[in-house]
Amino acid sequence: MTLAEKILAAHSGKDKVSPGEFLNVRVDLVMANDVTAPIAIREFERIGVSKVFDPKRVVMVPDHFVPNKDIPSAEQAKLMREFAREQGLVYFEVGSGGIEHVLLPEQGLVLPGDVVVGADSHTCTYGALGAFATGMGSTDIACAMATGEIWMKVPPTIKFVYHGRAKEWVSGKDLILHTIGDIGVDGALYAAMEFCGEAIDALSMDSRFTMANMAVEAGAKAGIFRVDNKTRAYLKDRAQRPYKVYESDEDARYEKIIEYDASRIEPQVAFPHLPSNTKPISEVGEVKIDQAVIGSCTNGRIEDLEVAAEVLKWRKVHPEVRLIIIPGSQGVYLEALRRGLVEIFVRAGAVVSTPTCGPCLGGHMGVLAAGERCISTTNRNFVGRMGSPESEVYLANPAIAAASAILGRIAGPEEVMT
Repeated sequence: MTLAEKILAAHSGKDKVSPGEFLNVRVDLVMANDVTAPIAIREFERIGVSKVFDPKRVVMVPDHFVPNKDIPSAEQAKLMREFAREQGLVYFEVGSGGIEHVLLPEQGLVLPGDVVVGADSHTCTYGALGAFATGMGSTDIACAMATGEIWMKVPPTIKFVYHGRAKEWVSGKDLILHTIGDIGVDGALYAAMEFCGEAIDALSMDSRFTMANMAVEAGAKAGIFRVDNKTRAYLKDRAQRPYKVYESDEDARYEKIIEYDASRIEPQVAFPHLPSNTKPISEVGEVKIDQAVIGSCTNGRIEDLEVAAEVLKWRKVHPEVRLIIIPGSQGVYLEALRRGLVEIFVRAGAVVSTPTCGPCLGGHMGVLAAGERCISTTNRNFVGRMGSPESEVYLANPAIAAASAILGRIAGPEEVMT
């Protein structure tokens, strides 16, 4: 079996499972946020049970419209907060939390071998830890909160092998954008994307989270990595319970195997209005921007902010550009303060936000007007994703976003660091 199949078999009481098979799967963690939790809570109450299956395994994080931008978002957050308190759930308030997909791994709530479901499509982020993690609708999440189980079809697994050594400034964001550009936004539809190869082994945990996060942008059910020494080191002071590591069998059957030479992949930019509309930075041309965003559950971790600071240090944001930097959690924010990154950002002319999803979904803290262009480290650039349907969003890594903010047009870091 593949890694994904082994985890699902272990959580459904079976010795073996195969793609296409329907299972009742026991879950280790259920998660919802301030947008999706209210729907799940209402459906949970309709079921008629009084308590969630295990309050220590249900997590609620306000992160999309927080700090609340208006009365409706405040009501959403209030409903979730009151339910979490009443049920005794794991709950992270503004000031102690952050963006859910940065926060949960950071807090040691997700571990290798887990099955995690979340009422958010980017729940697949946790696959970087060797977990099977997937997003589901709020009704499914209500059932999971009540029963501790989900009903699902076993996905086939596509193996992605990245050979060689990545170039300078090429991160997990570039590898996944290149991959989505190659296979398309439905190229891994309802499949588990298993990432491996020398270039993957060399990636930091932060870059692996980024790749797993964007697996859903290729239509995947999950993105997953094997557990190695980097994973164990990341978990050493975080894991608060035992975990089990699974490995794909050598004779595991994959739907297909796709191979890349990482040394040939340049930093990537996804043009509007799909994550698959990618170009290498050398082919971008002259694209003026009005805004740059560095953050989100995709690239709001400390490594991302360090890369941005390296490019921005002693330099100034272009006078016609707004640069918004959003740490992914309070922990990341505090570490950025300790390392002096926040001072670099402020001196450069950036604004540093409290942790929030904010502009990624056109929520707040950077909504675009008609005709405006933004280079962003977020994960989606659909029509109207960051505000006006007449605006444009370009996706890239933090180094490109920072360099673009300085030059006022989409550019690679080499242009400003020579």
